[in-house]
Amino acid sequence: MEDAEAPGSAVAWRDALRSGEISAREATGYFLQRIEDRRDLGAFLSVTADHALASAAAADARFASARPSERALLPRLHGLPTAFKDLVEVAGVATTRGSAALRHPVAASDAPGVAMLREAGAIVLGKTQVPELGLTGYSENAIAPAARNPLDLSRTPGGSSGGSAAAVAARLIPVGPGTDGGGSIRIPALACGIIGLKPGLGAVPGDVGSSAAHALHDEFGAPRLTVSGPLGADAADAALLFDAQRGARSEPALAAVRAADGLTGLRIGVTEASPFASAYPTALSGDALSALEVASARLQAREHRIEQAAISYDPGYPEAFTTAWTAGLSRVPLAADAVERLMPLTRVFRERALARSAEAHGRAGARLREFAADVRAQWGRYDAVLTPGLTMLPPRIGAFTSLDPDDDYRLQCEWAPFTSMVNVSGLPAIAVPILRLPTGHSMGVQLIGTTGSEARLLQLAAQLLGG
Repeated sequence: MEDAEAPGSAVAWRDALRSGEISAREATGYFLQRIEDRRDLGAFLSVTADHALASAAAADARFASARPSERALLPRLHGLPTAFKDLVEVAGVATTRGSAALRHPVAASDAPGVAMLREAGAIVLGKTQVPELGLTGYSENAIAPAARNPLDLSRTPGGSSGGSAAAVAARLIPVGPGTDGGGSIRIPALACGIIGLKPGLGAVPGDVGSSAAHALHDEFGAPRLTVSGPLGADAADAALLFDAQRGARSEPALAAVRAADGLTGLRIGVTEASPFASAYPTALSGDALSALEVASARLQAREHRIEQAAISYDPGYPEAFTTAWTAGLSRVPLAADAVERLMPLTRVFRERALARSAEAHGRAGARLREFAADVRAQWGRYDAVLTPGLTMLPPRIGAFTSLDPDDDYRLQCEWAPFTSMVNVSGLPAIAVPILRLPTGHSMGVQLIGTTGSEARLLQLAAQLLGG
C-alpha cells in the first residue's frame, strides 16, 4: 500500500478494516514498513513483526468466516495496529522499563490495559521508547538511542510516552495508548503536536486496585498519580482509543466528538499560575502565550464564557511533589553492582528516597492530599480550566542529561510546570496543539476538566482544532 492510498486517520483505518476494504495483514504490513523507514526516530525499543503478522492473519480469518450480517459484531478495533510503551507487560515480549540496571524479563501475560485492547481487536506491533522507569519528561535512557521529535529530529518528543507520541505523530501507528503519572501523555503530545488525554483516576479499568484505599492513594499515602489514556492525531482518534481502553460497549466519547459543535455556554477559567513557581519561576515564551491567547479566542468564538481565573497554589507543592514522585524509587530492588548502571537522575533521587524516613514520605503524601482538595475546589468553580501547555520549545536531545540531576529536574519543571498538579488532583485533562510555528514546531494548551468530563474535554479539543 502506498502512502497516498492509506487512510488519513485512525478512525478511517478502523472503518476500512471493519468493512473489509483493507485487510489486517495489509494494515500491519504498511505500518511495519513505516516503522522500518523511520528508524531515525528511535520511537521503538522492540518490533514484534512476526507476532503482529500472525495476529493479523488470525483477524483476517475471523473476518472471512463472519457472514456480512455478523461483521457488526467484530471487535471495535478489529485489525487496528498499535504499540505499547515499554513500561507495561506485553505477553511474550521483554519489559525493559528503559533501564540498564534492571533485568528484562519476558512477560508471561498481558497487563490489564494491553489485554483490554487486544480484546478490542488491536494488533500489537511492538514496544516504544521510554525514559528509565518512566521517571522523566524526556525519552532518553542507557539501553537504546533516544526517541526524537518528528517535528525536529534534534529535539526531544517528551516523555515518558515519548516513543508512542513520536510514533503517532509520524504515522508509524494510527493511535497509541500511553500512561501519565505527572504529564507523561500530555507533555509528549504537546511536544509532537498531537492530542493527549489524561483521564481522571479510575476512568480506565485496570489503573487502580480493587480496594478503595488502594485506588485513591499509594503506599505512602500520596494521591495515586498514574492513569492510562490515548494519544491521537485528532480528537476523534483519541476518543476512539479512549472508548476501547474503557471497554465501552459502544463509542460514547467518539459520538460526543462528532457532536462537538453543539457544545456551548461553558464557563472556562484561564490561568498562567504554576504550582512550581515558588521553587522554579515560570517564564512563558511568546509562542506559549500566543497559543493560550488563540485558544481563548477560539473557545470564546464557540460561545463559551472565558474568564481570568484567580488561582493560587500551595508554595510547599514543589518539595511535597518531588518527595512523593520519587518515593517509589526506594522500593525498586537492585543488586549492589546494578546501582551504577542507573541513569544519574534516577540514582541520585533513589538515594534521597532511601535516606528519607517513612514519616517524611507520609508527610509529603498528606500535604499532596491537602493540595488535591484545594485545587479541586478552586478549579471546580469552572466547567474547565485552560492553562498553557509547555513553556517553550522542546529542548534538544541531550539537553537534560548533560546537566547534573538537580538541574535536569529543574529544567523539566520549568518546561512542563502545568501537568503534574492535575495527576495529584485525580481530575482529567487534555493537551491540544494550537499553533504550528513557521519553524515547523507545535505549541499547544491544556484543558483541565471536572470528574467524569473526559468526553467533554475531547469535544473542546475538537472545537479548538476546528478553529
